[in-house]
Amino acid sequence: MDLLTLVKKSRSYRRFNENHQIDRKLLFELVELAQYSPTGSNLQPLKFWLSNSPEMNNQIFPQLAWAGALETWDGPEEGERPSAYIIILNDNEIRKSPGIDHGIAAQSIMLGAAEKGLGGCMVGSIKREALQKILNIPEQYEILLVLALGKPTEKVVTEPIGEDGDIRYYRDDDDVHHVPKRSLKELIINEV
Repeated sequence: MDLLTLVKKSRSYRRFNENHQIDRKLLFELVELAQYSPTGSNLQPLKFWLSNSPEMNNQIFPQLAWAGALETWDGPEEGERPSAYIIILNDNEIRKSPGIDHGIAAQSIMLGAAEKGLGGCMVGSIKREALQKILNIPEQYEILLVLALGKPTEKVVTEPIGEDGDIRYYRDDDDVHHVPKRSLKELIINEV
């Protein structure tokens, strides 16, 4: 699969087959992609908290907010929730601010998940204090992102932004998730 196809396949999925197990070995392989991703000054301040057990997943799930643009949707129902999570942490004893390291690492992980036939969602809307306490994550670690992973059960499509300029994602009557994207002509501000 070429890189553009892989990137297009790596969408934000929010509904999964919760019974599809993701083993720890695969989670380690995904974190290995982050291990070899670029990091500012090569300080490598990121750490990772892995979960693939239903018990721990059930503690993580209520600490996340899903799809803010879908105002009438409270998130995945039982049976369609993620079957694994990777929580990206910053080790404040190594560096106080991770810069953009966690974004680079998250994208590497998500591309790896897509290549393995999985889907995921980078969740930034997190009840951080509650999650840190529930999981007993030491204070030196700051929760940056939660990557929700699973076998997608929903269809996500990209499309050009309409004439009204609305960029909000939405679900149609057939429950297809639509993600409007700006054109290359709009993104590139100079012509070569």
